[in-house]
Amino acid sequence: MATTPPPFAPFEWKIAWRYLRARRAEGGVSVMTWISLIGITLAVFALIATLAVRSGFRAEFVGTILGANAHVSVYSAGELDAQGRVDRTLTDFDGMAQRIANVPGVERAAPLVKGQVLITNRDRSTGVEVFGMRPEDLYQLPGIAESDQAYGDLSRYPEGIAIGSGVARAIGATVGDRIKVTSPNGVKTAFGTSPRVNAYEVVYVFSAGRYDIDRTRVYMPFAEAQSFFNRDGVADEIEVMVAQPENLNPVLIPILEAAGERSQLWTWQDASGGFLRALEVEDNVMFIILSILVLIAAMNIVSGLIMLVKNKGRDIGILRTIGLSEGSILRVFFICGAFTGIIGTTMGVILGCLFALYIDPIFSFVNFLMGGGVWDPAIRGIYALPAELHLSDVLKAIGLSLGLSFLVTYFPARRAARLNPVEALRYE
Repeated sequence: MATTPPPFAPFEWKIAWRYLRARRAEGGVSVMTWISLIGITLAVFALIATLAVRSGFRAEFVGTILGANAHVSVYSAGELDAQGRVDRTLTDFDGMAQRIANVPGVERAAPLVKGQVLITNRDRSTGVEVFGMRPEDLYQLPGIAESDQAYGDLSRYPEGIAIGSGVARAIGATVGDRIKVTSPNGVKTAFGTSPRVNAYEVVYVFSAGRYDIDRTRVYMPFAEAQSFFNRDGVADEIEVMVAQPENLNPVLIPILEAAGERSQLWTWQDASGGFLRALEVEDNVMFIILSILVLIAAMNIVSGLIMLVKNKGRDIGILRTIGLSEGSILRVFFICGAFTGIIGTTMGVILGCLFALYIDPIFSFVNFLMGGGVWDPAIRGIYALPAELHLSDVLKAIGLSLGLSFLVTYFPARRAARLNPVEALRYE
């Protein structure tokens, strides 16, 4: 008694392989199949490259924000002073910082004095924002204290100031230079308020990894900043660092309770949330667009497979006559089409992963060919195009490509299986 062969039996793979490697003159793989192979390769490559750049950009953006900025800033809602003006300074800043630091999940809480000034080095000037911070607090900022491109001696910070690399370029300053710092709200005299001008030595130049921080920020010892900005005995805000900055909700209420009445919170997500939401929307749109690109490339498999079925009509008739079932014929041509999708997906994954892993030399080469200036950090905020390869993104691209390839392959393979052997052999 004859037994039915199992699906995807060895002879089905053998027949499919013969069709795939046959020359075009023998009715084998057409140019359209090669086009679909290249199309799927490029589409999967573009999808993985885009997902890697997306992940790298978000990680770089969030990392540079969290490395040099407060995760949560605590302000005062303000009270009216004797002149009827709202005073938002913090008087019990040390006590408040200690209470906040004791909240579970909080790693550090530090008082801060902030002010905008004009700094001058010889004949070059620029506006910057001064952060008055104690040395022990500044040493714990990874974006400043652990900067790979920084130079100078941060241990001398109590004797001078630390400036961003963008600020240093703007005024042509370096470590050891004495620069003038001018505040419009300076000394109060009988004739009004005159600007306050002090000279400070630059002891440290940092690069936080974000252009807007490096270009506008200067750190000054806390006590000196209090004196310079007329903040004797007070602070402007409390800078809070937490253990899990991307999950702030569990600690916000305890921080607010520890800060006391008339306190307000401002998180890094409040400051950058709009950009992150726009980035997420853009990510979703780009994934949809690139998925359509993969679908278009996979549709070329249909054209190549239809041409293969047409060229192999006589073979189909003979195979059906000698006993092959419709299922066997379907699987033979399904293997032919799916093989194109598998090879194209594999090549696309390899190219995409290599692009993500070697993005720095690739980007440097492109920048060299274009004569430099391809990436403007003043516009994009970071200094280079980042890429971060995740297994989930690679698996997502593989699943999408293979799923679409198998789906579009089924229909022409089904048509081949239903071909009437009498009609196929009538004119042979």
